[in-house]
Amino acid sequence: MFKEYNPLQESMFQVIDNHGKVINDKWMPKIEDKQLLKFYKDMLFARTADLQIVSYQRQGRIFTYPPNYGQEAIAAAAGVHIRENDWLVPAFREMGTMLAKGVTLKELFLYFMGYEDGSAFTKAKNTLPISVPIASQLLHAAGLGYAIKYSKKDEVVYGFVGDGGTSEGDFHEALNFAGVWSVPVIFIIQNNQYGISTPTHMQTASSSLAVKAVAYGVKGIKVDGNDFFAMYKAIEESVKVCRDGKGPVLIEAVTYRKGAHTTSDDPTKYRTKEEEEMWEERDPMKRMKAYLISKKLWSDKEEEKIIPQYKEEVDRQFIEAENYGPYPKEDVFKYLYADTPDDLKDQEHEYDRFLQWKNSKLK
Repeated sequence: MFKEYNPLQESMFQVIDNHGKVINDKWMPKIEDKQLLKFYKDMLFARTADLQIVSYQRQGRIFTYPPNYGQEAIAAAAGVHIRENDWLVPAFREMGTMLAKGVTLKELFLYFMGYEDGSAFTKAKNTLPISVPIASQLLHAAGLGYAIKYSKKDEVVYGFVGDGGTSEGDFHEALNFAGVWSVPVIFIIQNNQYGISTPTHMQTASSSLAVKAVAYGVKGIKVDGNDFFAMYKAIEESVKVCRDGKGPVLIEAVTYRKGAHTTSDDPTKYRTKEEEEMWEERDPMKRMKAYLISKKLWSDKEEEKIIPQYKEEVDRQFIEAENYGPYPKEDVFKYLYADTPDDLKDQEHEYDRFLQWKNSKLK
């Protein structure tokens, strides 16, 4: 695959077209119907949850949130392949993979409500916390890969980053050392066309992001990130490379962020309606759904029936998170230093004054 779709050739790996029709029989993965339905339902659940979280945020019930809307195929495909002992090193837009790994929606809700407990991931082994500092997590991924190789374990690291992250030095350092050490890391770039409001073509003069793999001597491939089957196969082949001890792989997953960068962002300031309509035709859910319907495995009626069940489950876990209880002030100020420095003491006093003011207003 990596020879056939060499990044230097500027080709993009696809399996189905925008209408769900198979256009690349050679690389169409063999997946049982039952499994395929599960994968689609997982994507549908993630999208349903994502849309509801944005609604919660607009109601003032949760803080700033980065939507996954439109990028579900990437996270779902990674979630299929990642094992319990594999390492997940997320950025902040990988809900599907995190759920597949064992992270609960309640934990994600707690995280975006400001609770440290939201990063505990009690049932998700080998899962690092969400990383907001752009691309810094990739250095951790490379380090984990080195430790795995050193200890001769049968594990793979999945490290995620956005296209904007490829403009950070951490991205290049991580790729460089991963290549030098030949470590089992799959670097997945979710190229959703924008680093906040900066389009990809203003971030790099390279013909693609996948081509950056060539300079670091690692395998790379550009994949249609809205094609679940293409992502499934690309990750499957990348896992083989890593488990065979042949080093890291860089995947550029070409997708589109249908929502805002975060709920604090207004994409109408920098995106056109025409662009959004063009990408709507490439929506990953529509494409996979069309394939399933063509195989008589799914229908609109079934989808209309199951979505309310998903909404109910999302609401249930959200309400649990809302009723979690007040955030202990001590968790913020008490446990970072053995001897609390004066500036942190000043911050605590300032916060106490704010709480007094807030409580007086509520009375």
